[in-house]
Amino acid sequence: MTKVQYFTACTLDGFIADENNSLDWLFEVPHDVDDGYWDVFIADVGPLVMGATTYEWMLDRHDMVANPAQWHEFYDDRPAWVFTHRELPAIPGVDVTFVEGDVREAYDQIAAAAGDKNIWVLGGGDLVGQLDDAGLLDEIILGMTPVTLGAGAPLLPRRITSSRMRFRQAEQIGQRIRIVLEVDHAR
Repeated sequence: MTKVQYFTACTLDGFIADENNSLDWLFEVPHDVDDGYWDVFIADVGPLVMGATTYEWMLDRHDMVANPAQWHEFYDDRPAWVFTHRELPAIPGVDVTFVEGDVREAYDQIAAAAGDKNIWVLGGGDLVGQLDDAGLLDEIILGMTPVTLGAGAPLLPRRITSSRMRFRQAEQIGQRIRIVLEVDHAR
């Protein structure tokens, strides 16, 4: 069964980007420990879902419009849905669908593209909140990093109480803590 998974890095104080939408903090901590989790996770992923800010960060950070091979190196041929209210450039040779409005309206198309794979929500805490509001969020996977920002883009700017979330796993991987939570659908 297809799951909607929010898999992201976050700071100790609960941010996914600083106040300038930068992720420079993420690269301050070495990524030298590989426990094989990424390979297992990505093998089960079909389509990617993200907000406009995450997409723009990817375009800028990796110059993906000029270098679309970078997308394929990271994500293979997985399609992406980008939720946005503005015009954004497409990445040549990559199946990117720009959508606007209620996440429920796009969900059936995204789920159909997933087949027997999962849907990965890369970024956009508010987008994840919208998916939860719609009763579509199944799992949150965090790579918590020992950094504090004090301000920035929050991990998930919604209230989801422990009556709907359960810890499934917490484990130290180098200088990060991986936390996996199951989420019961909102009613």
